[in-house]
Amino acid sequence: MEGAAEKKLLEFLLERFRIERKRFDRSGVYAYTQRVLAYNSNKIEGSTLTEEQTAALFDEGVLPGSEDYYRAKDVEEMNGHFLMFNRMLDTLEEPLSQELMKQFHYELKSGVFEDRANGYAIGDYKKRPNMIGVYQTVRPADVEGEMGRLLDWYGSRGITLSVLAEFHARYESIHPFQDGNGRTGRLILFRECLRHGIIPVVIEDANRNQYLAALKSYREEGRLDLLIGLLEKEQEFYLEKCRYFM
Repeated sequence: MEGAAEKKLLEFLLERFRIERKRFDRSGVYAYTQRVLAYNSNKIEGSTLTEEQTAALFDEGVLPGSEDYYRAKDVEEMNGHFLMFNRMLDTLEEPLSQELMKQFHYELKSGVFEDRANGYAIGDYKKRPNMIGVYQTVRPADVEGEMGRLLDWYGSRGITLSVLAEFHARYESIHPFQDGNGRTGRLILFRECLRHGIIPVVIEDANRNQYLAALKSYREEGRLDLLIGLLEKEQEFYLEKCRYFM
């Protein structure tokens, strides 16, 4: 029964995403998903925009009046996330590839003035070494090879939530882009759930510390249990929200 319910939800999501996007519907599950995914994923990375501001930006293309300043980068990256989500929907029939991931990154970052001014690669792999806190990541010259090996491994597996957890942890450890790795990685996680009949995952900013600890546990000990447990909890969060629209 549970499997049938999940299948029904996924069919509903795919149909409503297609219809509501085409109609510019801002009241259904497509708009909700755009807002909740963009808000939480950007917030995890330090965005200062609130849920209400994110909704206004998506629904109306403007931000409400405020006595505080809005950071241009936060607004640009939020709009980029909306575009990245749409690009994801447009390419759901395609298998995951390095080129596709670069396309997602381009949508997220092409309108970000600060990144362009800093000379960051946009829609391409990093040109400079970067770190996750105190941890070194894969050097630029090795990224393409490591990403190819990751995708080869992924393509040889039957896709389950556990496999997606490992893919996500390995992707984040490679850190293939100069910036935007987390947001691109979490969108890929959502996409691959949709493609493979798995309840999608939206990682909440409220669980940021748990999420970062789970990724650290994988980097240091090769453990996936913390990340899998978090993804299962986040599936329940998104599932419960989606039931409202059904």
